[in-house]
Amino acid sequence: MESQRSFLIIGLALVSFLLWQEWQKDYGPQPVKPAQIVDPAPLSTPSADLPPSIRAQDSGDVPESSIVEEVNPVNKQANTVIHVVSDTLDVLIDTRGGDVVSANLRKFPVTQGSDDSYSLLRPDANTLYIAQSGLVGRDAIDTRKGRPAYVVEQQEYEMQNQELVVPLKWTSADGVAITKRFVFTPGQHNVKVEYEIANGSSQPKQYQQYGQLKQAIEGEESSMFMPTYRGGAFSTEEDRYSKFSFDDMEDEKLNKTTVGGWAGMLEHYFVSAWVPPQEDTNQLYTSVVQSRYAAIGFKGAPVDVAPGETATITSNLYMGPKDQDSLAKLARGLDLTVDYGVLWWISQPLFALLQFIQSIVINWGLAIVVITIIVKGAMYPLTKKQYESMAKMRNLAPKMAQLKERHGDDRQKMSQAMMEMYKKEKVNPMGGCFPLLLQMPIFLALYWVLLESVELRHADFIFWITDLSVKDPYFVLPVLTGLSMYLLQKLQPMTIQDPMQQKIMQWMPVAMSLFFFIFPAGLVLYWLISNVITLIQAKIIYASMEKRGLKAK
Repeated sequence: MESQRSFLIIGLALVSFLLWQEWQKDYGPQPVKPAQIVDPAPLSTPSADLPPSIRAQDSGDVPESSIVEEVNPVNKQANTVIHVVSDTLDVLIDTRGGDVVSANLRKFPVTQGSDDSYSLLRPDANTLYIAQSGLVGRDAIDTRKGRPAYVVEQQEYEMQNQELVVPLKWTSADGVAITKRFVFTPGQHNVKVEYEIANGSSQPKQYQQYGQLKQAIEGEESSMFMPTYRGGAFSTEEDRYSKFSFDDMEDEKLNKTTVGGWAGMLEHYFVSAWVPPQEDTNQLYTSVVQSRYAAIGFKGAPVDVAPGETATITSNLYMGPKDQDSLAKLARGLDLTVDYGVLWWISQPLFALLQFIQSIVINWGLAIVVITIIVKGAMYPLTKKQYESMAKMRNLAPKMAQLKERHGDDRQKMSQAMMEMYKKEKVNPMGGCFPLLLQMPIFLALYWVLLESVELRHADFIFWITDLSVKDPYFVLPVLTGLSMYLLQKLQPMTIQDPMQQKIMQWMPVAMSLFFFIFPAGLVLYWLISNVITLIQAKIIYASMEKRGLKAK
């Protein structure tokens, strides 16, 4: 296998893989401007009740989802929304139902250097994305007649370097007092949501909590060569992580019963997820309303409260970055929302190594350079075998020409003669391909590490590279990478005889460079360093072969 063919295989394999990923994945959103916190204009959002697929037949369960039903306008002056600020989150909670209708991530600006925080949840009708929760079941307070109107003591809450508790209260006509609390912890994007139910009535009560994430299906398309996923995901006792796209939700309704589990909505770099009690049996579900809004959530186990007794039901709502360490602590499989695809078992160790290197060098760009050196160094034996095999095949070119003259168009005799020659010369004709195929999974795994890791978002390197998650603003890295590919090609003579293949190989570096123009700088940096190291390794390998009397070129 000639080296030029190897470059062609790499390029075609990469393009084919990315096209396949584009076909498999949903569209990814672009950053949106944060929802306004100061006196936002009144707006109407669709109701967000549980879907009919999980409703019980009794009249006390959840009302049907209806896109035309309105909830109270998000208007602070009308005392229908609570503004809560922690060190990590800036949220709005609607007192009608106690839903989180807006969540801005304070430590993640929309653009680098911007004062505006990234809006993960938002109440805008066209880009709706909210987190809803309530109590359903036999004695539901979220009923077909509407959502409960909670009473609050104040409209503004701000964290003061300690746990912040935001209580919402509701009392039934027969004396059941329910307090819905949102508990914010310093430094965390996870919010505990708990219901304290004091049964002051004369009858036993039964409730089930639910939590769901509701989002507008329409969104910005992701780039063909930078596919990112936007849609639902869930976890069960059997499957640690499964994606459930908007198309899946429209085709069929998710309805799974599991011990533990979680349900979430994913986008590039960020995730929101409801995590019910992991020791309980929960029901996971999805719903789509008029093909415009999709919801994914859970319904918890029934909880009985005897007269005069008090019970507490809890769940967790995560709204934040795809931080693998934090997500892994919160629920089993939640860290897999950092989706490395089928090569996750390679990507996760590579990310751990990248994270360790960064903790030492304190620069993500430099960490990429170091991990590239380590990976290429570890694969050096494969690279050496690949180049030596290609050199041996080139040295057999004169004998191959003699065989062709001798046997002409007799393909059977030609194949037999070639196999005998390979056996006699102790040459494996596939020796140059196997090392290349073994390296491809490692490259693709590191590709997804650099694409998916939120740590690289707005991370700078040096000079003009101030954000490794976006393309090089001056296209210096893509040009240098194209040049390095050209040098790799020119390192060996063009032995391909077919004119069409020769033209393809000549223009391959140019074509690949065009892709690099839209790739994030971190990915291009990795490829550039990898090419430079390959050039150095090739020189070393050729020098070693010449000392052993082998013709390298």
